[in-house]
Amino acid sequence: MNKEQQPAKADDKEAVLSSDRTEKGSTTNTWCIAKPSTNNDKLLHNVEYSCGEDNVDCHSIQLGGSCFHPNNAVSHASFAMNLFYQDSGKHPWNCDFNGTGLIVSDNPSFGKCQYPA
Repeated sequence: MNKEQQPAKADDKEAVLSSDRTEKGSTTNTWCIAKPSTNNDKLLHNVEYSCGEDNVDCHSIQLGGSCFHPNNAVSHASFAMNLFYQDSGKHPWNCDFNGTGLIVSDNPSFGKCQYPA
């Protein structure tokens, strides 16, 4: 069996990832959003965690920002979680958020609110 035919090992950095689990720089765009069924306390924690990272700029979900409306926890958490996911390498574990994140291939951007890919 040649290298191309061998199954990927858990620690193999060259493991092939499914289309919703791409490596940064891939041509397939994916986004991280909050699971809508998540309670508000967990979502607010995700916003605080994500926006607390150095390279994550959450100004867009603040009052007057392009993603402030709709002003609800799911919307704000989705935007912040996606910023963290994009900045951290777009690995599945960068969107876990204790089981409250969801990787999607449909762009969640709307109106002037543009989610980075």
